[in-house]
Amino acid sequence: MKELLSELGVNALLLLKVAVIVAGAFVAERIIRKLLRRAYLRGDQGNEDRTRYRFLRNATRFMVGLMAVGAIIYSIPSFKHLAVTLFAGAGILVAIVGFAAQGAFSNIISGIFIVSFKPFRVGDVIKVGAIESGVVEDITLRHTVIVTFENRRVIIPNAKISDETIVNSSITDEATCEFVEVGISYESDLDKAMAVLREACEAHPDCIERRSPEAIKLGQHKVPVRLIRIDDSALVLRAYAWAKEPIAARMMHYDLNRSVKLRFDQEGITIPYPQRTIHLKGADASVKS
Repeated sequence: MKELLSELGVNALLLLKVAVIVAGAFVAERIIRKLLRRAYLRGDQGNEDRTRYRFLRNATRFMVGLMAVGAIIYSIPSFKHLAVTLFAGAGILVAIVGFAAQGAFSNIISGIFIVSFKPFRVGDVIKVGAIESGVVEDITLRHTVIVTFENRRVIIPNAKISDETIVNSSITDEATCEFVEVGISYESDLDKAMAVLREACEAHPDCIERRSPEAIKLGQHKVPVRLIRIDDSALVLRAYAWAKEPIAARMMHYDLNRSVKLRFDQEGITIPYPQRTIHLKGADASVKS
């Protein structure tokens, strides 16, 4: 009976230790997160501060949980002896676990490098490799979350994203030069089409001024329009319209597609479609398609 009570007492003490460790880890994690939140709110709350705050918040949960598991193993004698035995005598098992965790550690190191060297930050508009552009939503220890313009979340491991070519539209200057291209027929008035395209771009509310004072004095246009290509069936014009940031630039482009088409219709400027003349060998007539 005494042995049973003694064993129950020991088990209750162990359970109490585990409960204290879990509760302490929970409280410590909450306190650290509140301190991080307070420091974040005291800053300028820009993209760099937001990135550091998100990454450290995610890292805090992982590190505190890892320390709590270690403390539980150390406080329970049977777990402690088992852990010592595994790490001391099972070299093959340790090698297997280390090999399996290689990818995880690679992602963690890459995540630390991303936050340290800042090729992109939370809130930046980026394009990674062949993946379409999106806004960085979060950077964790393991992966980076990008929200596309279709509101789909692309989750990329940090190690993979570190090896890709990254196009960052927000890292220093968010102002974006949007190329608005349209083709006109050879019979259309070229100068008139260029003027109409320029006027439509300059009238858009999201089109901003990017000319230098010298360019304004010289009378250069707010939106330059150039003939960039002579195709088989069209003269391709390009307008260089600036917007304050990438998303506004894309929306402006969509609006201009409509407004330019309507203006061209009013002014009698034709947007051609491809035509091809096929000559049949040995036949007298030609067929147009």
